[in-house]
Amino acid sequence: MGALLVLTTACGGGDGDDGKGGGKNGGGQKTSEAQVAIAPKDGSDGVATSGALKVTARNGKLSSVKVADSKGRTIAGRVSADGSSWVPDTHLGAGATYTVDAVAKDEDGRESAEHAKFTTLVPKNTFVGSFTPEDGSTVGVGMPVSLRFSRGITEPGAVEKAVKVTASPAVPIEGHWFGNDRLDFRPEKYWAPGTKVTVKLDLDGVEGRPGVYGKQTKTVRFTIGRNQVSVVDAKTKTMKVTRDGKVVKTIPITSGGPGTETYNGQMVISERFAVTRMNGATVGFGGQYDIADVPHAMRLSTSGTFIHGNYWSAKSVFGSTNASHGCVGLSDLRGGGNNGTQAAWFYNNSIIGDVVVVKNSQDRTIQPDNGLNGWNMSWDQWKAGQ
Repeated sequence: MGALLVLTTACGGGDGDDGKGGGKNGGGQKTSEAQVAIAPKDGSDGVATSGALKVTARNGKLSSVKVADSKGRTIAGRVSADGSSWVPDTHLGAGATYTVDAVAKDEDGRESAEHAKFTTLVPKNTFVGSFTPEDGSTVGVGMPVSLRFSRGITEPGAVEKAVKVTASPAVPIEGHWFGNDRLDFRPEKYWAPGTKVTVKLDLDGVEGRPGVYGKQTKTVRFTIGRNQVSVVDAKTKTMKVTRDGKVVKTIPITSGGPGTETYNGQMVISERFAVTRMNGATVGFGGQYDIADVPHAMRLSTSGTFIHGNYWSAKSVFGSTNASHGCVGLSDLRGGGNNGTQAAWFYNNSIIGDVVVVKNSQDRTIQPDNGLNGWNMSWDQWKAGQ
């Protein structure tokens, strides 16, 4: 009997023991009932940069998901309200290797983990965005952020999501598409002087059109300078230059003559040339003019509207007669330079991004996409997108 008693004691279980080597009241730990699944599978190659990555949990809730590339940069994401799934907030980079580590807990708090590693596709066709203004520049209060893409975009939502424009001090900033290859950003009103603007392009891996992916990651920063807005009145043939709310100079001008009137509207200086050639044949005026050395020229439209120096007209024209082919002319001397003329003064006191407003001309208002001139749209029109 003694031997039998010893055997029974050694083999029998205590209270609550299920005979499987552990339990809530035993010395072991039950395996978690939670199950984690990662898509794509471990070892996958050529994975799509959008829509392919997803982590799910069964019989439990996700408690941790970490996705990182080979350089340690993490991908943010969101766990669903019920804890059953996780998806990234953004696209993945192209030709990159990612690791995924996910943990879920069952209702008793026991953890289950899963690991996967995969590589995204290497695109055959790519696009980039050229941008203005330049990184590190100081620009006028009217300067938008303007991106021109090397390929026509058929997925504008995906591309716009990959461009982030912020300002300090902060203001609401919205994007607007002009056609399928240009995306501009601006606030509701002109920027405040001193504003610091940051543009982050995260286009790498974005599918902008079927089979065509972005390959650009870049940060651009620029600063808004003083507030200079110049108002050209085609009726009085004068321009008032206002800086930080004060009129600093009134300049006699000549604008477009009958049949070639200057556009009305808000126009932003997009380029500056100390001297440039102007040939009427390039803007639809045939051989009406070809001036090789136009001084102090600043572009206001893509179609050829400039505000520039004029040395070939009599000084009596300025302030009295509208005689140009659509440009705004200021009295100048041949050769340009710092020659003390009205045109030289205005050129030396202007920067890219300054605003020139034309009013009381007999022409229509300039189109918003003709140059950097989106200010000619209402805020509601701008936010409508395209």
